[in-house]
Amino acid sequence: MDTPSSAPGRRATGGDVLVSVMRRHGIDTAFGVVSIHNLPLVEAVARDLNFVEVRHEAAAVNAADGYARASGRIGVALTSTGTGAGNAAGSMIEALTAGSRVLHVTGQIESEFLTPEPASSSRGVIHEFPRQRQMLDAVSAYAATITDAKDAEAELEAAIGRILSAPQGPASIEWPTDLQYLASPDEQRAADTRIARPPAPNAAALDRAAAVLASAERPLLWLGGGAAGAGDELRALAHRLGAGILTSNSGRGIVSEDDDLVVGNFAASPEVAGLLADADVLLAVGTHFRSNETKSYHLALPATQVQVDIDPAAIGRVYPATVGIVADARTALRGILDALDGTVRRDEWAARVRAARKRSRAALTAYIGGYAEICEGMRRVLPRRSVVARDVTIPSSQWGNRLLPFYERETNVFPLGGGIGQGLAMGLGAAHARRDVPTVVMAGDGGLAVHLGELASLAGSDAWCVVLVFNDGGYGVLRNMQEANGFRRSGVDLHTPRFDLLAASMGMPYTLVQRPGAFESAFGEAIATRRPALIEVDVTALDPQPGPFVPPVHVPTGGAR
Repeated sequence: MDTPSSAPGRRATGGDVLVSVMRRHGIDTAFGVVSIHNLPLVEAVARDLNFVEVRHEAAAVNAADGYARASGRIGVALTSTGTGAGNAAGSMIEALTAGSRVLHVTGQIESEFLTPEPASSSRGVIHEFPRQRQMLDAVSAYAATITDAKDAEAELEAAIGRILSAPQGPASIEWPTDLQYLASPDEQRAADTRIARPPAPNAAALDRAAAVLASAERPLLWLGGGAAGAGDELRALAHRLGAGILTSNSGRGIVSEDDDLVVGNFAASPEVAGLLADADVLLAVGTHFRSNETKSYHLALPATQVQVDIDPAAIGRVYPATVGIVADARTALRGILDALDGTVRRDEWAARVRAARKRSRAALTAYIGGYAEICEGMRRVLPRRSVVARDVTIPSSQWGNRLLPFYERETNVFPLGGGIGQGLAMGLGAAHARRDVPTVVMAGDGGLAVHLGELASLAGSDAWCVVLVFNDGGYGVLRNMQEANGFRRSGVDLHTPRFDLLAASMGMPYTLVQRPGAFESAFGEAIATRRPALIEVDVTALDPQPGPFVPPVHVPTGGAR
């Protein structure tokens, strides 16, 4: 029986090369927009693997990003050249910010018309963008151009090697259309994947770090996304020391948030201020100490700090480091644990950590009013392994990023770069990565409208995904900022579609939640359909009404300097 690649009458192309590389790395799915500049690639992936069509190139990259975060594998996005690649650029910035494992393969005009000359030499080939490579360099950790059909596999493997090398990040490959047709799997030159390994931690630095932690009476840990993969070591260390665990948003779930030493993403909350003030040592692992999580770098942290990061430039960049360790987090923490043998746990301090954990959660639960039953209902219904993909909207920023518990980091998917409108496509990608459990998308009516067409992409798929749209008739976050700063209300009250009619046009089950006590049953029924579904929450009907959320953005005051 003929295989698809050897079927009579079908000529092998670069698409078969791409499929071979994807299979080699355990990648079964690609997301994209079909185009005259990527037909061979889409045809092969759709024939031999799983091609998920989306409506916009930005969504293709976001979906690949969500797939990568939820699966631990590489997400693949296929786009067209010129405008198509430009559409993808914003989402590549998100993948770059998050260090996501995304392979972006974009078309390019025919190789004979490619020129390194300035734009003035352009012939006007359809979809031509003379500086496309420079754009890809700016939004990717690695970018390359295939210039010979026989080098396609080698270029793809080089990109994957960079994606998997620490610090990880997305790669872009531009592939001229003629070379997509001419690339034959049987004629590729030998290629392998070269992954750069992180440096081994300095033994003396490990000993100094262990000594500092062993002498601490009131230690805290602060975990960022760079701590991923070291959850077991971090949990063991926290319980050996009786240390509280603070996290950035990106560090959530690395240690399961049902662990009673996990305070979580509450470092800037008033209920944790006393804990921070009295702590004598902070171990920071893989965190950037982002401005929105440190009160624009004014949050007071312990003067004695041990910092672990794969990036040498990160050590001491925001807060001075007493001891800096440049290494992979898991390797460094294993070394510290080995050197801490016999260290005594501080039970009195651990009790204070647990009390701060309870206070911070209780205070936020009370403040968010009617949102609390939604947060609690979601967690009761959802399996622990379900991904919650959150767009930039008040429910996400106010309580989804802090109060809704996460038990695995891979289930915590959100736009780290803060771009609105990306959550839906990220959820679509995550749903294809974890098909055995439901995925949930949290979006606002304003953010959902940014890529409304991707509801059709979701509806046309078999993804087990429920979209929660929180409808307040516009951009609630920005309304609150305008009001808090005395600005005139401008640009925030949007014309909002009828989501019931929109869902009906997509053939999606729809429920409107408009009274207290109704959410959990509606959510459970939507999950039980095991297909794309939409729930609209009328924010104006929440009872009690939530306290206002103003994002932690620094707004200068006073006269000019």
